[in-house]
Amino acid sequence: IDKDVALMKEHTAGFDIKLDHQSDYYGQLAVQGPEAEKVVEDVLGIPCSELKFYTAKVVGDIIISRTGYTGEDGFEIYGSHEFTQKSWDKLIESGRCKPCGLGCRDTLRFEVGLPLYGDELSADISPVMAGLSMFCKLDKEEFIGKEALVEQKANGVPQKLVGIELADKAIPRHGYPVLNMEGEVVGEVTTGYHCLSVDKSVCMALVKTEFAKLDTPLQVQIRKKVFPGVVVKKKFYDKHYKK
Repeated sequence: IDKDVALMKEHTAGFDIKLDHQSDYYGQLAVQGPEAEKVVEDVLGIPCSELKFYTAKVVGDIIISRTGYTGEDGFEIYGSHEFTQKSWDKLIESGRCKPCGLGCRDTLRFEVGLPLYGDELSADISPVMAGLSMFCKLDKEEFIGKEALVEQKANGVPQKLVGIELADKAIPRHGYPVLNMEGEVVGEVTTGYHCLSVDKSVCMALVKTEFAKLDTPLQVQIRKKVFPGVVVKKKFYDKHYKK
């Protein structure tokens, strides 16, 4: 958030614009999973069944959206700290859902191939490198970063984000080296877990473009050992959004 605010301040300087950063005044709850719709309506009393995926609405003093970063159906609810605390207590006391932290969220978003800023996206990893160029409308009016994206789309990128499935159940972690079959470093892991949904050790990694094709054999160095793997699609488990 601090980086976003700093960027907005930089590019609004000299204009008659006032930035009012209100993040400290609001909280967010994410209710995720196949029963999310029933739980939100029954426990919190917020009508939400008509919301389609990736849409939002205002209900009184709150905003509710049918979004989330788990690959499952769910809702994100924004309101005051008082509202957020009371809603949290209601959800836990209902016994119809369980609390979880960002570690749980991270494994879920990873399994369905959703990138995380700081891991699969950063100031150095562009949407083109991450395989997300379909979400960048390069034929629209000018925007910050457009020139760089157009150049990458036209001329290619030196590295690409891939999925790697390991033959062993060792767990690759962020920053671990990815090697070719000759033992040369060709990239590094961005996120890795033992994927419980499919019982496989997998990771996403940024590798040199020539090693990014499906079925390319690669290796991941985990501490002092090297484990063989193969390039696969970045989505290891299917999403279950409500259409």
